[in-house]
Amino acid sequence: MKPSEIREMSAEDMREKLASLKEELFNLRFQHATGQLDNPMRIKEVKKSIARIKTIQTEQAKA
Repeated sequence: MKPSEIREMSAEDMREKLASLKEELFNLRFQHATGQLDNPMRIKEVKKSIARIKTIQTEQAKA
């Protein structure tokens, strides 16, 4: 996700997206541990998306 897309989301949408990304990250890590993961770069992408959402939430909280 791009930061501009995240900034357009409401606070509730961001919380929901964050929860779904955390769940996806858990599943990806589980697949990686069992050797079933097809695309290991997806873990990196999900982690970056989580960080982007958290950063924007912090920015908005300070504003």
